Amino acid sequence: MSPQPQAAVGAPLSRVDGRLKVTGQAKYAADHDPEGVVHAVVVDSTVALGRITGIDTRAALAQSGVLTVISHLNAPTLAYRDNPGGYNPPGRRLRAFQDDQILFHGQPVAVVVATTLEVAQHAADLVEIEYDSRRPTTDMSGSPAGGTPQNYARGDAAAALDSAAVRMEATYRLARNHHNAMEPHATVARWDGDKLTVWDKTQWVQGTRNELAAVFGIPQDSVRVLSPFVGGAFGNASRVWPQTTIAALAARETGRPVKLALTREQLYFHVGYRPTYEYRVHVGSDRRGRVTAMVHDLRSETSRYETHGEPILSLGQMLYDTPNVRMTQQSVPLDVNTPTWMRGPGYSTASYAVESALDELAYELGVDPIELRLRNEPEQDPSDGLPFSTRRLRECLATGAREFGWNRRNPRPRSTHDGDWLIGTGMAAGAYHTRRDPAQASVRLDADGTALVQSAASDMGPGTYTSMTQVAADALGLTMRNVTFRLGDSLMPPAPLQGGSKTMASVGSAVQDGCDKLRRQAIKLAVEDEDSPLYGVDPADVVVRGGRLHVKDNPVRGETYRQLLARNNRGRLEANGSYAPGEEVERFSTHAYCATFAEVAVDRRLGLVRVRRMLGVYDVGRVISPKLADSQALGAMVGGIGTALLEHTVTDHRDGRIVNANLADYLVPVNADIPDLRAVYLEGEDTEADPLGVKGLGEVVQVGVAPAVANAVFHATGRRIRELPITAEALI
Repeated sequence: MSPQPQAAVGAPLSRVDGRLKVTGQAKYAADHDPEGVVHAVVVDSTVALGRITGIDTRAALAQSGVLTVISHLNAPTLAYRDNPGGYNPPGRRLRAFQDDQILFHGQPVAVVVATTLEVAQHAADLVEIEYDSRRPTTDMSGSPAGGTPQNYARGDAAAALDSAAVRMEATYRLARNHHNAMEPHATVARWDGDKLTVWDKTQWVQGTRNELAAVFGIPQDSVRVLSPFVGGAFGNASRVWPQTTIAALAARETGRPVKLALTREQLYFHVGYRPTYEYRVHVGSDRRGRVTAMVHDLRSETSRYETHGEPILSLGQMLYDTPNVRMTQQSVPLDVNTPTWMRGPGYSTASYAVESALDELAYELGVDPIELRLRNEPEQDPSDGLPFSTRRLRECLATGAREFGWNRRNPRPRSTHDGDWLIGTGMAAGAYHTRRDPAQASVRLDADGTALVQSAASDMGPGTYTSMTQVAADALGLTMRNVTFRLGDSLMPPAPLQGGSKTMASVGSAVQDGCDKLRRQAIKLAVEDEDSPLYGVDPADVVVRGGRLHVKDNPVRGETYRQLLARNNRGRLEANGSYAPGEEVERFSTHAYCATFAEVAVDRRLGLVRVRRMLGVYDVGRVISPKLADSQALGAMVGGIGTALLEHTVTDHRDGRIVNANLADYLVPVNADIPDLRAVYLEGEDTEADPLGVKGLGEVVQVGVAPAVANAVFHATGRRIRELPITAEALI
């Protein structure tokens, strides 16, 4: 077939759902109000460890409008069957209201259901809980590891370290971070007989469906989950948290639709977070900067009832051509709620330790930090020996150095000043695995020449509505306004979790496949129709542009979809698209790459750090939408600045309470913190990765931001801070 003209893909188009969002017409989970809806408010534990010895609900139940108070004393036993298709971590899931045990501070212990939110809130305050409490362990420092460690090794790292001409050792610590998306988690649940409908904030409607079916012991086709809009998630809506189950339970017990929305404070213990990490690195190299050995020893917090895991070891295995590597990662079980994935999971955390250590080694050797990385570039993936599908990290580094003006820096730390400000520049490299999962999409072309494309995908912010519409429009030969893409309904064709930068590669490839099939179906109909201007034409010579099928080299000869369908008395054409990764997964190492550059200013007297400018250069394959890509990259830079300089969840280890569970005390970047940010994307595609040639963008853009800032702070001040966030107190 002749290649389709590309008018939408690659164009900097505005979001197709943008008007709905800015005018308030986009409905998020808590915006849904089914007839007869009532409100639920969760009562949280005020202790972190122990058991409930008494619950007094009399005052709450006496309030006008209160329908019920549910706790372990009166809740029905739920099935909680295994859900192998879910994304829950290994261990015993938190089983809402199934026993009297308290596992962490803020654990849901009861729920009040009332006719209005205000009554439910007041009644929740009146529920009195008595506990037999014990002192919790919530501090990872000094706590023993648990479970089986993750290990990786190649070569003989111990011997290589002993014989290395240059050796260095450092321990890096990263604070717990919370996601703090604009939309809080919320669930609206309604039962119709034994059928459950849920409107939920989720990154995976079918994963939520499967989990609810497992919890309530009902068939999956008895549950429908809808999530057409998500107001940001960054990973913490990847799995089902207790409030979703509680809302469904309350709806079944009351016989009314129930709405449950978490408060901003509850987001700090009802849902997950990026865990605290302690990451020790030993590096050995020769005098020229060839890294011969690296040893990575990691510890991270998790809950006692589940074990959170993420690809924390992956970056250190493949980013540099180090022949001798040993890695150990151990989880430390604590009396806390379970962590979860947060943007750039694993890779983003590891990049701070790996890229800070490389920066320290560069200064120790007197080698430029970029040059040191270039001297350790691998020809193939050192972790498995596979060839790279594409790897253009060298080009990212060279482009970034040129565009950032790296050669103008004085390499000596604390050498550049601007009044009372010390000026520094830093950089870091990074990568993220190109993930792909099976996906499907349905495509329908109606007689009026418009198309509807559907898949049970999610859009937590990257612009899935828009990018899928772009792919479909070009594949069908239609304008953007004549294509509608719908998502966020578990009844739609299956799609994977939106996370790990796999939506474009997975769902996008399924959309491409379905639209290609439908276009070819229409072309076949035309060339076999004796009344068509295209009768007898080789189908390979027909393209579609603006809804009109025509001969590629003779645009005059053709007809529109509308004319074709009307003449053939066809009300519509339909096709189903699918995608599944194949043998290329075993044949190639597929990653996206980045190089991040930062300039900071540090007040020499007050220790305040201000980021002045930042540049990211990315090898992410084909860019479907430059405008959406910029939103992803610049947003990730903002998030990375928060990790580097501001974000830090503080726990009172005496009782397990999070003391800054609000946006007044948990600091995130605001407009005044955000400087000149710029993103550059290398032109190209990775056709070994997937049919679209994309490599995923949403995760890799966060990898490397925090270490670039930290390395710039060292260059400005000459002081190496090995704990994030970097505070003024650490620099004074």
